[in-house]
Amino acid sequence: MGVRRRTAWMVLLAVLVLPATGCRGQARPEGPVFPERPAVTPDTAFAGLVARLSEPGGYFDTDNLISNEASYLHVAGALRARNLEGGVYLGVGPDQNFSYIALVRPRLAFIVDIRRDNLLQHLFFKALFTLARNRLEYLCLLTGRPLPPGGALPAGPPEAAGPDDLVAYVDATPFSPEVAAAARDAVRDLVPRFGVSLSRQDLNRIAAIQEAFFREGLDLRFTSHNRPPRPYYPTLRRLLLERDREGHQANFLAREDAFRLLKTMQAENRVIPVVGDLAGPHALRSIGAYLHAEGLQVSVFYTSNVAFYLMRAGTFGRFVANLETLPLHPGAVIIRSYFNRFDQQHPETVPGYASTQLLQPIGELIERYRRGEIRSYADLVRPRVPEPR
Repeated sequence: MGVRRRTAWMVLLAVLVLPATGCRGQARPEGPVFPERPAVTPDTAFAGLVARLSEPGGYFDTDNLISNEASYLHVAGALRARNLEGGVYLGVGPDQNFSYIALVRPRLAFIVDIRRDNLLQHLFFKALFTLARNRLEYLCLLTGRPLPPGGALPAGPPEAAGPDDLVAYVDATPFSPEVAAAARDAVRDLVPRFGVSLSRQDLNRIAAIQEAFFREGLDLRFTSHNRPPRPYYPTLRRLLLERDREGHQANFLAREDAFRLLKTMQAENRVIPVVGDLAGPHALRSIGAYLHAEGLQVSVFYTSNVAFYLMRAGTFGRFVANLETLPLHPGAVIIRSYFNRFDQQHPETVPGYASTQLLQPIGELIERYRRGEIRSYADLVRPRVPEPR
């Protein structure tokens, strides 16, 4: 182990023995502690797959650090009912994918996004899953908060805590520069060991992503570069506490078993970030070829509201052609987000939400497009009117 690597891990351990300086009248909480360095060696197969499947990065005018879809869990019950476990998950964007993955428990997951920053952010998340032993440590590392004394919350051990307990702890605990510095060094040390080829600019961009979570904490919101902030975009806090239509908290940090599933999948390199345009010539088709060779089928594809932009660019047909190259489970579905803030009449809209999650069988989408029934974005997202009998 090199000097820099030893230093990063020594700093992490040193957080444990910082002198107590008081925190709201209590002894200062301990920082996240990792008694043993995670056994991570460069994985050339993982890195090779990322490189082989990816396209050159493109531009999108948002930071996408977190989702802007407060409705993201409203399809959870429908996903459970379809019993799509064990297939392959495809998705776009940041960590809302983890909640869908926890719901459908796929064998393999690919996160495909046109922005290279999304790949870099998923390498950052992969590092946090490697470092954190439970959900509380994950959130503390993500936001730069120290752990409570002994690692337990007032309600009990973190493994048994509800998401409300985790959020309440982070909200009540001041940001710690020492924890943030240790986490920053640990991530910068760990990410290159995943084997993906990274430039100095890439590493600096990962650091900038991490700093945004430190700076904003649970108040972090999705932002656009060329549009004013939208007050209806949810904070990270709200996303963590959101519920499905049945009233269940279904974020991947709501239950320890969901976190453990994601931690295991990350350790086994079964969550693979890919740079690609959904209507591009390479990424989706290459994933399809890989899955055909492995005898695997896509069961769930989360596309957010990408179709809106593909329709506007005139490339939606290319996306459908790419879908046709994928090996599809007979019950495979697309999860789509429809931002209908000014149209609350959609039957799937939950009152008070600016976005609506829609579930559509992929086979139905392909057939409707072939028949010429989808010519606009409205054709895609609005309810179909039954033909007169």
